[in-house]
Amino acid sequence: MSTIKPVPEGMHTVTPHLVCAGAAEAIEFYKKAFNAEELMRVPGSQGKLIHACVRIGDSSVMLVDEFPEMECVSPKSLNGTPVTIHLQVEDVDAVFNQAVKAGAKVKMPVDDMFWGDRYGVLEDPFGHAWSVASHVRDVSPEEIAKAAQTECA
Repeated sequence: MSTIKPVPEGMHTVTPHLVCAGAAEAIEFYKKAFNAEELMRVPGSQGKLIHACVRIGDSSVMLVDEFPEMECVSPKSLNGTPVTIHLQVEDVDAVFNQAVKAGAKVKMPVDDMFWGDRYGVLEDPFGHAWSVASHVRDVSPEEIAKAAQTECA
């Protein structure tokens, strides 16, 4: 019987895998912005990273450099991204400000939201969108649905 775990220790069943124009620089940014811990880095023969992994909080985030010849391109090459990576933290204001200081651009300032989170949205220097939140109050699904009718109208 095999002792190999299909989902390795420390991984979750869903893990973001970010393509970055400058994955090595992205690792350094995530260290400064989100206190990421570098877990691994695999450079290819051209000096680009063919795989890397960092841990932010209790979650892994994988990274790779752009390889357009393999249709592996970043949000910068696509002129944006439809994906937002969500980061749930103890102190949204501190993390948000730390990320801005590290070079993130504010897309939506931190504010108290009707669903019970204090929440804001950033864009990192590599074109990836990050929402950052701290849960500050419990709100029932019914209250959220009612508030959404006026807040999102």
